[in-house]
Amino acid sequence: MVEPVNIMVRVGVLGCGYWGPNLIRNLLKVPGCRVVAVADERSDRLQAVRHLSGQMKATTETGELVESNSIDAIVIATPISTHFDLAKACLEAGKHVLIEKPLTRTSAQARELIRLARERRRVLMVDHTFIYSGPVRKLQEIIDSGELGDIYYYDAVRLNLGLFQPDVNVLWDLAPHDFSILTYLLDKTPIRVTASGSSPVAWNGWKRESIAYVTMEFEDRMIAHFHVNWLSPAKLRRTLIGGSRKMVMYDHLDEENQIKIFDKGVEVRGDQDRHKALVQYRMGDILIPKVDQTEALETVCKHFIHCVKTGETPITDGYAGLRVVELLEAAERSLMLNGTAPAYAELTVKRFLPEHSRAQTG
Repeated sequence: MVEPVNIMVRVGVLGCGYWGPNLIRNLLKVPGCRVVAVADERSDRLQAVRHLSGQMKATTETGELVESNSIDAIVIATPISTHFDLAKACLEAGKHVLIEKPLTRTSAQARELIRLARERRRVLMVDHTFIYSGPVRKLQEIIDSGELGDIYYYDAVRLNLGLFQPDVNVLWDLAPHDFSILTYLLDKTPIRVTASGSSPVAWNGWKRESIAYVTMEFEDRMIAHFHVNWLSPAKLRRTLIGGSRKMVMYDHLDEENQIKIFDKGVEVRGDQDRHKALVQYRMGDILIPKVDQTEALETVCKHFIHCVKTGETPITDGYAGLRVVELLEAAERSLMLNGTAPAYAELTVKRFLPEHSRAQTG
């Protein structure tokens, strides 16, 4: 849909901690968008973002932004425990909403926000940042082309020393990235989700998992596994996707060669009897494709403003957010059962993304 050129979207930002300043910086780049106000309960954080724009009003009262008639859309970058109440208030006040991942703390809350957004005819979008990144878009292109063949596995690590979150464990902090990437790339529903973890560190009077391992099993016997960790001495952000023809590695921290396609694999020839079968290893070339280096968060912000102006459904809409929250809930249930879980029930959302979601965002 053609975007109206004469519409100015007035935006307010709630939360100026870790992610909020990044959102403000990128919103300021978007044509047809004006950041008119920011709010945070801590005045020192407000002071820290004043240099980004001299035209932003700064306040410690979030209600001022929610109730303002001079704001069309609100971006929420606050702790997860506050997402639902803030987003609900914004939608009820007639505001379009973009929320930092994950959408909410429970799937019931996510469904309520979806209902409200539909009822009020407002945009509800979740910031699954990696979906808008050049490397993940390239992975999508590679997989959709069939170059990898049948997908055997998805294996990822997401490790660092911190950042410990005040209201959630490492699963809710880091796993949304891989849940969103995996379901976007493959659009499959798992039949089982299991997770195990450890909580060796206690702070704020209680322990929560700072190390977790998640496994997802699918009907076609594909398996996905990822490791999230707040207690790693080194930062790692690496994903391997193995197929019957080729394999691909995505290293987020390797800025020069983020995507590598390996023409490697195995073939079993001859009699399938285990004493007669011959396993052949294919050791072909490594291809490093060109990847769009546009900052993913800039694309997120542009897409949000575009959807507000045109009424289009965001790629990562409320249903996409719900799907990730449902997977997080399933993994958390498994954590509580010490790594076991019954067969995963059919998800509420049959498809992670609408048909138009495969189009490139502008």
